[in-house]
Amino acid sequence: MVEKEPVAVVLDFMERVNSGDVDSICAAMTPDHVFVDALGARMVSRETMRTAWRYYFKMIPDYKVSHEEIFAKGDTVAVFGSARGTVADDGKLKKENFWEIPASWKAVVRDGLVAHWQVYADNYQVRKLMGDPTP
Repeated sequence: MVEKEPVAVVLDFMERVNSGDVDSICAAMTPDHVFVDALGARMVSRETMRTAWRYYFKMIPDYKVSHEEIFAKGDTVAVFGSARGTVADDGKLKKENFWEIPASWKAVVRDGLVAHWQVYADNYQVRKLMGDPTP
């Protein structure tokens, strides 16, 4: 079996995120996957992320990511693009709760799976829509 190049692995991972299918997203992660959010919070393990993704998609059911530029060096991939979605209000997607922000991601690929996914974004707008008192 031929292993995918790191960029192809990352593009596949992003497509899985855009599908909203948590089990599919998690199938593309290593068991010891590390996720770091835009504020530096760190979560470890595929199963921790399974719970986190389910929660995130309840808050932002239409979450999508896109890429404009991708650079790779070995197993490390840098992605520059944007993220968007609508913060759900009692399960409803209201137009005023839509957001779109520039974003970038750092991925480390191991054995054809995403071992590390780090988000870089100014998500002030998103945190404010979610009711964060100190976004």
